Amino acid sequence: MSSNTNTVAASAAKSNIRNMVVIAMLGAVAMILQLFEFPLWFAPSFYEIDLSEVPVMIGSFALGPVAGALIELVKNLLKLVIKGTNTAFVGDIANYLIGCALVVPAGIIYKRKKSKKNAIIGMAAGTLFMTIAGCFINAYVLLPAYSKAFGMPIDALVGMGTAVNPAITGLGTFVILAVAPFNIIKGIAVSVVTLLLYKYISPILKGQTV
Repeated sequence: MSSNTNTVAASAAKSNIRNMVVIAMLGAVAMILQLFEFPLWFAPSFYEIDLSEVPVMIGSFALGPVAGALIELVKNLLKLVIKGTNTAFVGDIANYLIGCALVVPAGIIYKRKKSKKNAIIGMAAGTLFMTIAGCFINAYVLLPAYSKAFGMPIDALVGMGTAVNPAITGLGTFVILAVAPFNIIKGIAVSVVTLLLYKYISPILKGQTV
């Protein structure tokens, strides 16, 4: 009995160590992907999209939503170490919260029943939640932080949106016509790439034979 208990404990410890290594590895990959950003035609140039949430989403599916949140944390901490912050950490915290808004709901739904259908439902729910959270965080946290960091009034930032889309006339239309579609497109892009890669990568992350 004692031998079985020791075996189970050793197996659990080994699994925990593996999970910690995978979380760190995926966080590092996510940070690297975050360095490759490109702008979208309907938003100001300071909104750039990246695919850094792909390894975070994969980790959330493979190891659970808590692991997803930890991978997102590792990603942002590594970015702070390498590039620092130009928003007094406000933008970095907001990036973490918005990233979690995508991957954690998706991970929770997928964990209940691991199927392709549930993965799609989870990512759709995550994209919706991220879009809503992103709109509020941008309006009340990020834009004021950028305004202070760059020494520009919020109206000037909104004006940068007007320059690419004349329909943007204030903070409300900025959020609806720039921030919301930005997050929707990012959520869809992350979801599609995750669906294409997950079945090939997840056995490796779980220590299974491919």
